[in-house]
Amino acid sequence: MTNKPGEVRRVVTTLDESGKAVVLFDSLNPHTAVRPGKGNIANLLWVTDGAPAPLGGTVDRAAIEIGTSPPACGSIFRIMDYPPVSPETEKMDASARQKELAHEPAIRGLPPRHPFMHRTRTIDYALILQGEIDMLLDDSEIHLKAGDVLVQQGTNHAWVNRSKEVCRIAFILIDAKAPD
Repeated sequence: MTNKPGEVRRVVTTLDESGKAVVLFDSLNPHTAVRPGKGNIANLLWVTDGAPAPLGGTVDRAAIEIGTSPPACGSIFRIMDYPPVSPETEKMDASARQKELAHEPAIRGLPPRHPFMHRTRTIDYALILQGEIDMLLDDSEIHLKAGDVLVQQGTNHAWVNRSKEVCRIAFILIDAKAPD
């Protein structure tokens, strides 16, 4: 990784008034937040609020306050850095992350088995960029490492980094219909 944990260079292009392709932004992403209690660093890179999404313009579409899920019919692109979990994590209330996401759809399936367990009504495309991480499901888990790709369809899950290094994941979340 060339950037420090939490640092992501963001390059955004657009069309100028004459229709020529130009660079709108090229810098370290200014939309970074540390999630309380976990130390996860979230880089919000872009948000759309509908489909088809508008192209062009000079608006920084990541310069907004938004939760985990995208707007209705929209999408979110973010990069997350997950530090190794601490022993204190295992002592947290198993529904801690669900309580953070109180505005999200009610969790279905088995009771949460880990404090980070949550569910969003989204299709998630995830690409493991660096490191490794375990994705816990209701009663199973999958180990993912750099280069692996995940497509998640609104399932209960928790991201748990049991390694000794930061794990970096690129996520694209797209608003979806609730499962039947």
